[in-house]
Amino acid sequence: MKEQYIKAVKIVAATQLLIFCSYFVSVEFYTNIQVAFLSSFIIMFGSFHAHKRMVDSKIKTKSFESDRDALDLIDDPHELYDETPLNDAKPEELDLKQIVKEEKKKIKTFNLKTMKEGSSASFSLFRLGGYLFLVLGFIALKNNEVLDIGVYLISLLPGIIIGYLVSKEIFTK
Repeated sequence: MKEQYIKAVKIVAATQLLIFCSYFVSVEFYTNIQVAFLSSFIIMFGSFHAHKRMVDSKIKTKSFESDRDALDLIDDPHELYDETPLNDAKPEELDLKQIVKEEKKKIKTFNLKTMKEGSSASFSLFRLGGYLFLVLGFIALKNNEVLDIGVYLISLLPGIIIGYLVSKEIFTK
């Protein structure tokens, strides 16, 4: 576990060293790159962290469906193409009211519990902090007339990539 953190710190330190080299081009260039990098890095790291917490809590409470694979859930979310027969009875013998009641029980309703489960990854403090840093950093650059939109937008990409690599290193092993 310690090796993962050391590797993650090395990745971030090497990236910061490369970003610091841009300081010799100009202070404005360096500031744009640093704010954009940190914004996107914090957002990616926070997203991975929130997702891991959500998955861990679902595993802990065993509130996940493991009978269908992810691709099948995407292709056929309502099991319309399921080949198992629903009922072998003749159409005249079917109790449609009972079938409708059983199918309504299967439908997940939108309530406070499902809303909490779905929003736990969205409202992570790391992630929201990253978005707050993104907005405030952008405004600060703009107000101080330092913002170079081309450099800023391009500099978001390394933060996303490094955030992904560091998060993958820390959260997946």
